[in-house]
Amino acid sequence: MKTSEFDQKFEAGEDIASLLDLTQARRPALEPKRVNIDFPLWMVHSIDREARKLGVTRQSLIKMWLADRLQTR
Repeated sequence: MKTSEFDQKFEAGEDIASLLDLTQARRPALEPKRVNIDFPLWMVHSIDREARKLGVTRQSLIKMWLADRLQTR
């Protein structure tokens, strides 16, 4: 299929998912990178309490807080 045909289908709102090979898809700059951070125990307890209130995991809460802080800069 030519690019112009693909673009026309996309612009027309057609479902193009079957035309894509998602096995090789990447999300540039969004690929996870593991880091380790040591927190004092009182901070871990506070983070866990907030995470429970919001119904998310500790990791998700920390990522949400960091993303929010970084986007406001």
